[in-house]
Amino acid sequence: MAYSLNSLKGGNWKNKDYREISMQENWRGRLNDLVLPLAFRRKLEQIKETCYGGDLINLHLHKTDWSNQGIEMCTLLSLWLLDDPHERDAITAKNAFENGDINYKALIEIYCGRKSSHVLLIKQAYQTMFKQHLEQDIINAEPSSPYQRILIALVTSHKSHHTDVSQHIAKCDARRLYGTGEGRPGAIEESVVLEIFSKRSISQLKLTFSTYKQIYGHDYAKSLKKEINGEFGNALRIIVKCLNTPLNYYAKILYASIKGSIADKSAVVRVIMCRAAGIEIGDIRRIFKTKYGMELKDAICQGISNADCREFLVAIAS
Repeated sequence: MAYSLNSLKGGNWKNKDYREISMQENWRGRLNDLVLPLAFRRKLEQIKETCYGGDLINLHLHKTDWSNQGIEMCTLLSLWLLDDPHERDAITAKNAFENGDINYKALIEIYCGRKSSHVLLIKQAYQTMFKQHLEQDIINAEPSSPYQRILIALVTSHKSHHTDVSQHIAKCDARRLYGTGEGRPGAIEESVVLEIFSKRSISQLKLTFSTYKQIYGHDYAKSLKKEINGEFGNALRIIVKCLNTPLNYYAKILYASIKGSIADKSAVVRVIMCRAAGIEIGDIRRIFKTKYGMELKDAICQGISNADCREFLVAIAS
């Protein structure tokens, strides 16, 4: 059964200690009764006070205290209960460095999808919450990756305070990208790409990609499919899609995560939780249905095995 957020306002809510519930063997059934009313934010304040003294950061950091099945719900709740979207993104960034392999897509979505002023607040929240510097964690990440090199360039890009965009610069950069990519034999020239990404604002990069399509008749991302471009070309193509066509990017990420064709099973939680606050989730739902012929909530019901997560995500995505 799917629940909308509006239908939860009159729910029969009970003030229970969420952590206590999670520790018990029958937590699944009892938690399901608790999770649905959580969508009504004014009633969440009481639960905040019982979760590690109202400290939502500790709720996230103490995930190891939970059962394996409870970790998914812990992640959901620690994100949803946070009032500050910058703290939510900071937790998403911190999660990207956990479990061995670095989840660069989670970091890319922050640096491609947030304004520079928001990125600054996310970095401040990250430092306050985790006593670490986000940029330094990106730079120090091991092993080195093409995603990492492009991400470091985007980090530098966000430090630019240029708000105006230039059509002349966009044309010049588009021609440079062509000349060092599909306009010549061999692999793409990585140094040129990284220079452009580090010196231009996100808005300027988007104008460059739009100009590229106007001049050459196809998206820049399409030119990166050549096998000779290797891992760098593949990483660049995904990042360009996230920058240039974000709704299509997120719809594809959700579909791949739900249907199990990618290893990043946390993507469905990440995208829905971090995009639900704005109008983006509605646009993503529309694109998802157009591309894949099914409603997002139906895909979640079919693809998410954890019943509590499934109900909660359907409520938010709807």
